[in-house]
Amino acid sequence: MCVTDAVSERLEELQLTLGEGPGVDASADGAPVLVPDLDADDVAFRWPAFGPAARTAGAAAVFALPLQIGAISVGVMDLYRRRPGPLTAGQLGDALVFADTATVLLLDRQDRAAAAAGGGTGPAGQPRELALHRAEIDQATGMLTEQLGVGIEEAFVRLRAYAYAHDRRLADVASELVARTLRMGPGPSPRHDGAA
Repeated sequence: MCVTDAVSERLEELQLTLGEGPGVDASADGAPVLVPDLDADDVAFRWPAFGPAARTAGAAAVFALPLQIGAISVGVMDLYRRRPGPLTAGQLGDALVFADTATVLLLDRQDRAAAAAGGGTGPAGQPRELALHRAEIDQATGMLTEQLGVGIEEAFVRLRAYAYAHDRRLADVASELVARTLRMGPGPSPRHDGAA
């Protein structure tokens, strides 16, 4: 929904493309995931693709905090550091307060948007900015269900796999699919048509 710089944007894109990383785990488990050193051996085992890619992107440490109140989860707040090292107790306390505040603000925003007649929300009540960001990826996934004759989940996995295998941003691959300059068939090699 929001990134603060190019490194944080790349880290989020990597987690979406690869389907692994601290944010993915924090979302699934509902607990903070604190990784003070992305070069640690357990990182290579836990996230074999994300760890090296995150280091290449400029992060040396990543901290993912779920944005949730009880069973209500609205996302994950990911923080990174350019140098390895754990958060101090004070830094972790501040980060948890920020995560709680962000959760309350997001829930309040969602409530206000739902109260306004159709104002400011996208599909399923998500913020319009997030809906617009994901719309092309969702559209490309839908197109792949037809091109490949597969279900929506497999189409998304194939889209992510193509982006990963070709070291491309997921959003860029989705854009080419929607523009019809890239067509993925059931065979191993996609076609670049060059025309819409």
